[in-house]
Amino acid sequence: MSSVNVQAGAPAAQALKVLVAEDNIINQRLLVGLLTQLGHTGMVVSDGEKALKCLAKMRVDLVLMDVMMPNMDGLQALGAIRSKEAAEGGHLPVIMATAHDEPGDAGRFKRAGADGYLTKPLDLQRLQAEISRVLRPR
Repeated sequence: MSSVNVQAGAPAAQALKVLVAEDNIINQRLLVGLLTQLGHTGMVVSDGEKALKCLAKMRVDLVLMDVMMPNMDGLQALGAIRSKEAAEGGHLPVIMATAHDEPGDAGRFKRAGADGYLTKPLDLQRLQAEISRVLRPR
């Protein structure tokens, strides 16, 4: 997978299929709009349980996962994704997003298996930079 062009507002070097797991309708619309501006396709689910069901049926390039959601929160869903990968192999990049930025969150999410971390409200430049960083070949 190639890295994403980092110039804000420019089309992506590679169009990505991104699963957005977010329970807030305003944030859902914002994220899909930002992804569209970056040349990506965003598909929305409203909780971690639905994210796992979606991932079982289709391939995506990246997941943007809200931390706090009903039914199954983002960290529980991330744990399920990483457990499946441990058993079956592969790696799906996951960026966690939260409106409640607390000291230590970045480290906590990394230890839980997240590839990236963003605080809300999200903007185009920060989203693009984090996607690019997470997908950069290592």
